[in-house]
Amino acid sequence: MMSKNCMAEGSRMINGRWIDGPLPDNVQLGINTIISNPDAFKRFRSRIPRALTIGSNSTMDGVQFALGEQAHIEIGDFCYFCNVVLLSELHLQIGSYVMIGWNATIADTDFHPLAPALRLADAVACSPLGKGTPRPEIVRRPVIIENDVWIGANATILKGVRLGAGAFVEPGALVTRDVPARKRVTGNPARVIGEV
Repeated sequence: MMSKNCMAEGSRMINGRWIDGPLPDNVQLGINTIISNPDAFKRFRSRIPRALTIGSNSTMDGVQFALGEQAHIEIGDFCYFCNVVLLSELHLQIGSYVMIGWNATIADTDFHPLAPALRLADAVACSPLGKGTPRPEIVRRPVIIENDVWIGANATILKGVRLGAGAFVEPGALVTRDVPARKRVTGNPARVIGEV
């Protein structure tokens, strides 16, 4: 019987692993996938089965997986992420052959309301003064990153964005809307500046 973080390749078994400790029960890693960061699961609160699934031959170097109770993240094969923060309250879907540079952030929600009155109500609900008051509804929209995407250092991808296959996000870009396949974007907010 195979463990949850081990997959068969012919007759040979090669574990995907978190080098800093045992994986949470609802995390599944493919063959040769490595997670290296002692704080990788510090804010991992998802309670759903298979909350985090990463394919084979991927390296998650310094990545933080911050998942809310109902969140899940899917990452494909042959990906390399360096010091990336993945913030999810809903769903992040990332394809194969995706490279993400250091200090990039991907989020599927704002984690608080944007309207001033609702923001104040949220602050009260989260404080001791709230005494169990429910938080206002917070907008969540999935982020989809297709295959062969390159995301530069310090880039930020916000809720509801889809990055088409082969897209190239320049370092420091703030992506607030969809990027078509094989387009290159930069700026704040990001805009298309050419083809890949």
